[in-house]
Amino acid sequence: MEGLSVVITLAVVVVVVLSQTVKIVPQGSKHIVQRLGKYYATMNPGLNWLVPFIDSVAYKVTTKDIVLDVPSQEVITHDNAVIIANAVAYINIVSPEKAVYGVENYTIAIQNLVQTALRSIIGEMALDDALSSRDQIKAKLKAAISDDIADWGITLKTVEIQDINPSPTMQRAMEEQAAAERQRRAVVTRAEGEKQAAILEADGRLEASRRDAQAEVVLAKASAAAIEVVTEAIKNEELPMVYLLGEKYIQSLQNLSSSANAKTVVFPADLPEAIRGILSR
Repeated sequence: MEGLSVVITLAVVVVVVLSQTVKIVPQGSKHIVQRLGKYYATMNPGLNWLVPFIDSVAYKVTTKDIVLDVPSQEVITHDNAVIIANAVAYINIVSPEKAVYGVENYTIAIQNLVQTALRSIIGEMALDDALSSRDQIKAKLKAAISDDIADWGITLKTVEIQDINPSPTMQRAMEEQAAAERQRRAVVTRAEGEKQAAILEADGRLEASRRDAQAEVVLAKASAAAIEVVTEAIKNEELPMVYLLGEKYIQSLQNLSSSANAKTVVFPADLPEAIRGILSR
């Protein structure tokens, strides 16, 4: 029985020693080895050997690309507008020993760097530029933090701006501004239409007046020509003159009788004598 106990004890010791000596690192990971509390080596994927009870695996670091979600935050633009922005960063750890020994928590550190740089970049831009310049913000953001995280053995693969939107208060203000601008344009359009209509109406009156004046000139010339013809025809004859004036006189009386205000029209008894009286004046 004592021999069996010794064998079992030795077997347990061997298993424990082997577990402390042989380490298998999976693909996509690297392990940080410390010897007596000090960094000793970085184990690559595969079979690795340690000095039992002296060496220990302190950190297990992934070598795959890591996606870091940067929380949303309020950012004030250059023209004092408040917008809400967040981002996502894709990183890769190329030097695990620098990542674990260079910073306390590289995840939180990178998130804070992205947030700080994002506030600084957007703070130099106007609201309209910030909302329409994602590629420009992305390029500046990548340049701002790449050198800082390189000291931690981390490479920034890319950084994307997920959302960049005005705050709810700013959205309401922008909607009110847009509505006011649409109303202003409608008023301007209506006023412009009324102006053009007034101009066209004035042009129409001007053209009508011009044509009326031309017609008066034509009628005046026609009357002058008619008078010349009549004068040449009657010469010193009294009877044709009396006839013509009598005709005009009768026509005038007829027009007067057709007027709505005319009640009674009296014709002179001796019309030729009345016309001679008019001519003698």
